[in-house]
Amino acid sequence: MRTTTETGKQRWERETLEPALKKTPERAAAFTTVSGRPIDRLYTPEDVAGIDYARDLNDSGHFPYTRGIHPTGYRGKLWTMRQFAGFGTPEDTNERYKTLLRAGGTGLSVAFDLPTLMGRDPDHELSLGEVGKCGVNVTSLADMETLFDSIRLADITTSMTINSPAAIIFAMYLVVAEKQGADWKTLSGTIQNDILRAPRCGSSPISSRSARGGSHGGTPFR
Repeated sequence: MRTTTETGKQRWERETLEPALKKTPERAAAFTTVSGRPIDRLYTPEDVAGIDYARDLNDSGHFPYTRGIHPTGYRGKLWTMRQFAGFGTPEDTNERYKTLLRAGGTGLSVAFDLPTLMGRDPDHELSLGEVGKCGVNVTSLADMETLFDSIRLADITTSMTINSPAAIIFAMYLVVAEKQGADWKTLSGTIQNDILRAPRCGSSPISSRSARGGSHGGTPFR
């Protein structure tokens, strides 16, 4: 029975939802996001009645960027399209990157092999059987130059999935860009330099104490 204080959402629950649930019950008692936050069946203006527009939502292109960082969204420029790739030698992966870019990719996502993730040279005894597996092996600046040979780093964005050696890998990347004549200020991308990323989310059991570099938390480099 409707009451004088019934809201629009309550009316929907009484008139529309209840009959539907009697006919077809829901699959689960509760639905949540991957973070465990509950998801309501229906959201109405009542759910946002108490928000401060400028503080909690704001226009697109403005803090807190709930509508994206670009004022026009993707109407002016599509999102960056990258395919996580890396295998074998830097020469092998370089050819793969060129193929992806010719096919319409607008950025690169570098997959490094386990020795590189652990900061070990390919001839280290613990690198046996792992060089070039599940990622590309990068040991030196020469490797990094080969990896991005004939690819203008100023014209693309690059994501590098790495952990402990991130500072060294990033330094190599900057030198390659500099040798290409690029201004560091024009470079764009993301580097994962979280020392816990690989053992928690990847293939390596634990970070090497002798890894080349430190960890400062993941960060974009533009």
